[in-house]
Amino acid sequence: MAKRHRLIKVTPEAVWEILADGERYADWVVGTARSEPVRGNWPEVGAAIAYEVRLGPLKLHNETVVRRCVPGRELELEAKAGPLGTARIALELRSWGDDTLIIVDEHPLRGAGGMIHNVGVEALIQLRHREMLRRLEEVCEEARRPAGAEADGRGGPAGGGSPAPAGA
Repeated sequence: MAKRHRLIKVTPEAVWEILADGERYADWVVGTARSEPVRGNWPEVGAAIAYEVRLGPLKLHNETVVRRCVPGRELELEAKAGPLGTARIALELRSWGDDTLIIVDEHPLRGAGGMIHNVGVEALIQLRHREMLRRLEEVCEEARRPAGAEADGRGGPAGGGSPAPAGA
């Protein structure tokens, strides 16, 4: 069972806003090229989004279904990967001061993915989660940045701080 966490320097509400937008799924989930809600009202239980996975010239069309949702706190998904089977992906948000500790837990449920699950596959899932949580953090911080502001690489506005003196 691949479990990973990350501290994101925005509120749990800000993180949930991104998770609750099915059209933003491809912005933070590694391997997806685009996503769109196809059933229900994402992220309500039973709602689904379709997404495209590109492997070189090959395009696969998959679906993720919400299996459990505690708004603002927990989202459990079943990701369908065609012949590879399905996986359970659970995301939990915890307040951590003014920030959010997000925990992701993934394991195969059905199909070939469960039969070939081993230490090597677990390591690949960990790498994928590291990148996925980094992307989620980036998307959340970008969404909170004032319009027109650019990041300086440290999360602040470009230029590093003090406004230029008058007349400069």
